[in-house]
Amino acid sequence: MWFVLTPYDPFAIILDVMSMLQIRTDEVYTTKEAEGFLKISNSTMKRLLKRGFLKANKVGRQYRILGKEILKLVSPELEKQATDSYLKIKEKAVNKMNKW
Repeated sequence: MWFVLTPYDPFAIILDVMSMLQIRTDEVYTTKEAEGFLKISNSTMKRLLKRGFLKANKVGRQYRILGKEILKLVSPELEKQATDSYLKIKEKAVNKMNKW
């Protein structure tokens, strides 16, 4: 018998939680490993690094990310920070448009 995990399957949710439990705060991860934990694409990872939402250290030509930084990314505090950043950018854009 084969089991197919769907996004709404409770087993899929348990597997997601278990993968997040594997992230150790003091461990160092590559961008590929972080992409796997966060289930994001390479381009999204680059965007998060470039905009400073995910802090990393460059070692040679590659980035290394602490586990605590990955866990910070999925915390509710980051959502507030992202919302605040968006509102500041929106306010600047509106002010520029009003000056025209």
